[in-house]
Amino acid sequence: MSATETLTLAEAHELAVAALVASNTAPDVAESVAQALVAAEADGQSGHGLSRVPSYAGQARSGKVNGHAVPKLEDVTPALFRVDACDGFAYPAFDMVIQHLPGRAHKLGIAMAAVRRSHHFGQAGAHCEKLAEHGLAAFVYGNAPKSIAPWGGRTPLFGTNPIAFAAPAGKGRAPLIIDLAVSRVAKGKIMAAEKAGKSIPEGWALDPDGNPTTDASAAMAGTMIPIGEAKGAALAMMVEVMSAAMVGASLAFEAPSLFTSEGPVLNLGQTIIAIDPELVSGGLFGERMDTLLDTVAAEDGARLPGSRRLAARQKATAEGLSIPVPILDEIRQIIAVA
Repeated sequence: MSATETLTLAEAHELAVAALVASNTAPDVAESVAQALVAAEADGQSGHGLSRVPSYAGQARSGKVNGHAVPKLEDVTPALFRVDACDGFAYPAFDMVIQHLPGRAHKLGIAMAAVRRSHHFGQAGAHCEKLAEHGLAAFVYGNAPKSIAPWGGRTPLFGTNPIAFAAPAGKGRAPLIIDLAVSRVAKGKIMAAEKAGKSIPEGWALDPDGNPTTDASAAMAGTMIPIGEAKGAALAMMVEVMSAAMVGASLAFEAPSLFTSEGPVLNLGQTIIAIDPELVSGGLFGERMDTLLDTVAAEDGARLPGSRRLAARQKATAEGLSIPVPILDEIRQIIAVA
């Protein structure tokens, strides 16, 4: 097991910004990206955290992602707009979505944004959470490069294609967040394990020959196992429709790897739907949510979705982040050679 080093959230943020700026990324873009990566690390989602910095930095240097891109908003209807990420990082595009979507959803009851020419968008639930803080229920769909085979096949055609949902929870509770990849784990967790020199649990992935593996490198070269077997593969295809076909983005099997520096831009897609639940329910939503969550919380042994994320966030704020030294060494090397 590799050694770790503890950083404060501020130190981790500064380190990520420095590596990205040293890698042909504009300072304001680097700030947006670093904020998202450190938040993921704090939430216990290391696969979307600092382990992404080296690949992001390498892609910015090579031009696989445009570190200076400024997203552009295009109105389609009062309830629908598109954001062109301009082959840049997804996070500034999502910052624009969060700025413009709530007002439309509250006015119209439901509104939608489509992000195209995008990149890896990290913790899907984090974007939903921001919308829930505006009093909205929200869905986020996003596709990723191929890593899951259609059920019964062996060739990967779908990504891990995350789905996230959030809703206001009432009674001073944090928003309800449900965030899942259609694979048994997000591929970023395997990448993080590989960088840290760790094995992975059996049941996460198959090697290139289709055999179960605990070797992270073999898993990265192989395929991911979907949740719920055939049902998970079907969900992956649904997300592919919602986030790639719907948006006009690259399909999973057309997109290059998110983990290598070389190659063309990814042109991934994301769809965000926001709903005003009080408007839809005629003001009954808050009471119904209180009843639902109180009942679930009262069940012996039950755990509300997102509770581990909140506990990890509180611990990280108080105690800092424990980061594998090999990941920090790689990030610091990027800064040193700039």
